[in-house]
Amino acid sequence: MPQPTMAAGFAAAFLDYAAQRGASRQTLLASAGLTEAELEDQDARVPVAAYQALVMAGISATGDTALLLRHTFETKLEAISVVGQIVHSSQSLAHSIAQLNRYLRLMAEVEIAGTRDRFELLEESGAVWIVDHIAVVGPDYLGLEASFARFISEFRRSFPDLPFALEMEVTYPPPPHAAEYPDLFRIPVRFDAPRNALRIDPVWLSEDSAFEPGHAYSFGIFTRHADALLEALGRSERLRDRIEATILPDLHKGSLSMDQLARDLGMSRQTLYRRLKAEGETFADIHDDLRRRMALDYLTARKVSVSETAYLLGFSEASSFVRAFKRWTGQSPTAYLNRIA
Repeated sequence: MPQPTMAAGFAAAFLDYAAQRGASRQTLLASAGLTEAELEDQDARVPVAAYQALVMAGISATGDTALLLRHTFETKLEAISVVGQIVHSSQSLAHSIAQLNRYLRLMAEVEIAGTRDRFELLEESGAVWIVDHIAVVGPDYLGLEASFARFISEFRRSFPDLPFALEMEVTYPPPPHAAEYPDLFRIPVRFDAPRNALRIDPVWLSEDSAFEPGHAYSFGIFTRHADALLEALGRSERLRDRIEATILPDLHKGSLSMDQLARDLGMSRQTLYRRLKAEGETFADIHDDLRRRMALDYLTARKVSVSETAYLLGFSEASSFVRAFKRWTGQSPTAYLNRIA
């Protein structure tokens, strides 16, 4: 199975940060299966799993579970990725988030249930939230807390005297370094929440916002570079991604035909089978994993009932869906929802 990848700049920046705090560069690189040469070009790609191993090795070496979080608060995105340059030369907050969603794959290939963008600006009863639709499982919370930390740190650095973040909701339980949150985030944080979201001052969506539009010429240069990188990344797109995009609208039908899928993809069944085998995948596994991710999205982010979720995912009976959900998560849907309520 092809591994999801990410920009080498993030691994290089974290490696430098951890080494400055006493970790051995050679030990960290060996733990991640990376070399210095692979990190020289910030636009090069490294496996996401290698970056995660690098982070865990850094945490182990320093004994600081908040190491990635501190690194995020103390570094500049524009020094790590072209996406940072694009965000800082956008026309408004809404425009910058649209660009972030557009070029997110350049930073890291992450799974988002459904076809929605990862980040959403949401207005609720006069409050403005930045919602992160990524599903958090186990140690994945490290990436999520770093994501919100990046929003806060970039605004804190650019507008040190203006309020931005007001409160935060996260679906994960208090991490080992939860006691560090008040000092680092400086806002109230609700753990075990039903969603991952950052409430911000509404002024950032108004015409009175201090957000200064970036230089159009610079924006054009950065986006052309990013578009070229996206095109190159697209040429190496996994067959799995194409299959998921093709079958997602038909999930409610339940049993899906591999013959029809092959026709939709413009290849024979034999070619589809051969290419899946080459990627270490099976159609059944891809279908099952997509159902799992969509189930979590429907039940948590979209507040769909258990019976409706069962229908949308193509289960003939709710009981069949409950059994599948227990296999995926170790809990029934009701127990899962009660835990995060």
